[in-house]
Amino acid sequence: MSLRDFLARFRPTGAPGAAVTGVPADRAAERAAELEPPLALLTDVQQEAARIRAAVDREAEAIRERAARQAAQTVAAARARAPQVRQEAATPEHRAALREAEDLRAAGERAASLVRERSRRRMPALVERVVENAFHAADGTRTAP
Repeated sequence: MSLRDFLARFRPTGAPGAAVTGVPADRAAERAAELEPPLALLTDVQQEAARIRAAVDREAEAIRERAARQAAQTVAAARARAPQVRQEAATPEHRAALREAEDLRAAGERAASLVRERSRRRMPALVERVVENAFHAADGTRTAP
């Protein structure tokens, strides 16, 4: 048996047809030998990707924490400023209420002034009637109201 015949035994068998005697080639071993070096490189890449993901996760958590602190500070500042904002918002309404109150007071003063003026005009006649009724009451006579 020649070397060529010996090696031919390990060659893959041909297409279906007439039977050929020989030892089938170990395809799994061939594939493993061929794929091991690139897959080993992929393992390094996967490890690097895992490290990158872990770093990004840590950075994202730090960003979330900073955002939460900033949001808390913003809320605290808004709550601290709320009374001033309410005061500023209420100021126009408060001014309007003061103007309305001043208008009502002025209207009340005008009405009171009219009542005083009317009473000054009517007072002499009313006093005269009261005195007259008092004299008549003393005399025992009475006048119509």
